[in-house]
Amino acid sequence: MQSSNFDAWTAIMTNANTVEDMKQRLEKRREKFRKMCDGSFVEDTDVPMKELPEFSLLDDDGTQKLLTTLESATVPITAAVLKEKCAFHDDVQLKHSLQKLAFQRVITLNTTHGLNVASVEIKIVSALLGRFDKKRKRRKLNTVLTAESAEFLLNKPSAVQCQSKKLGEEIQALLNTKSAREKTIIENLKSNKTAQVREFCEWVTRQECKRGNVKFGSCKKLHFRKLIHGHTDTSLGDCSFLNTCFHMDTCKYVHYAIDEEDQRVHMRAQHREALNKRAKNSAAMLVSDHKHLTLPATNLTPPQWIQCDIRKLDMDVIGKFTVIMADPPWDIHMELPYGTMTDDEMRNLGVEKVQDDGFIFLWVTGRAVELARQLLHLWGYDRVDDIIWVKTNQLQRLIRTGRTGHWLNHGKEHCLVGVKGNPKNFNRGLDCDLIVSEVRDTSHKPDEIYGMIERLSPGSRKLELFGREHNTQNNWLTLGNQLDGVHLEWEDVKQKYFARYGLSLPF
Repeated sequence: MQSSNFDAWTAIMTNANTVEDMKQRLEKRREKFRKMCDGSFVEDTDVPMKELPEFSLLDDDGTQKLLTTLESATVPITAAVLKEKCAFHDDVQLKHSLQKLAFQRVITLNTTHGLNVASVEIKIVSALLGRFDKKRKRRKLNTVLTAESAEFLLNKPSAVQCQSKKLGEEIQALLNTKSAREKTIIENLKSNKTAQVREFCEWVTRQECKRGNVKFGSCKKLHFRKLIHGHTDTSLGDCSFLNTCFHMDTCKYVHYAIDEEDQRVHMRAQHREALNKRAKNSAAMLVSDHKHLTLPATNLTPPQWIQCDIRKLDMDVIGKFTVIMADPPWDIHMELPYGTMTDDEMRNLGVEKVQDDGFIFLWVTGRAVELARQLLHLWGYDRVDDIIWVKTNQLQRLIRTGRTGHWLNHGKEHCLVGVKGNPKNFNRGLDCDLIVSEVRDTSHKPDEIYGMIERLSPGSRKLELFGREHNTQNNWLTLGNQLDGVHLEWEDVKQKYFARYGLSLPF
């Protein structure tokens, strides 16, 4: 037992001594670095510091050349040879330097046959040259090694860290590189090069563009013109609501409209491009040889709609859909120009009946965000994404005076994306979750959402709830009480609907 205690005590003391030794070594390294910063550190050499000569000639370039020559010279060597190699201007300067070195016992002189260097202490010469170089280096370091640079050196990543970072960047670049399949999908789903989309000029009006844009003559962007009426006060500036102003006939602020000249040019360009397109494309769309890809359908079903009260419609008659989009009339506790639905009415819509596997896009605002999350869970969906619509005004500037919002003006809207079951044949990674688009009529959502959904699921059956006439799209069935009658194309839906309701409308 005593032997065991003795061994444990020995191990403890050994460990303590090791720790103390490491502390001393660490302290020496810190002291060395501190001296490097203040210029007082000189590295140890084979020659003790007390044996090194201390004289001002170390700062003289001639003496440095003399020492360099003596370090590699074969002795004995005459003063004449040293003068030639070291480029001394006169014999007095050379003699003075040699005598100084001899006095410090760096060299031995022989004056029997003139002035000659008989022997050289190589270690002392090398030490002197090393200290001379270090002195110059310290002067250079002293101009750089401030407190900030010292901190920079301490925080500089090590070689291992740099290598690890480089490896991570290479892996990230490899993961972000699109595969051949992804490139093929994007190529087949991208918009035509002749798409009729034109950018608005940042100078707004043609007059401002001409005044401030040096390339006005070649500007192909759309411009606006100011609408100045008798009641307009131009000193007030632009109207906050612009073309969505409810009182444009009496509003004293400045409003805008598209410049007629730009409209005429745009219409002519559209006509020419349409003729060229018809001449080049006899077929509606090319069919890819890659059968494993989900590509656009060659035959699009015309828009379909049912005018109805969705709360009373039997969802079983319209069948199943791959994608659903809804813009419900949420009760957000504000005065709105249309009727709203209670939370319980939203829960009882029966959306779960029209989809087994697929996606839902649910527009929300204000207090409806939390309710929408509950509805997605109730209808059997998992929320997987969130599309944000950043609203711009007529002049393509961010809206700062939106009409919704209790505490802050809303300049955006959210569209929750939910997935149900195990959907197949969908295209991933083609679009981002951000739409920047102009605000139009009340509750008029951006048209870009239809392109995003079509690229996600080309040619599939899609359903829109609470739609209006401007929402009708190819491959979509639109339901809403602001539509006009019933128009169906799919035979299975048509048979079920008319068998259930006949010619009457489900109100």
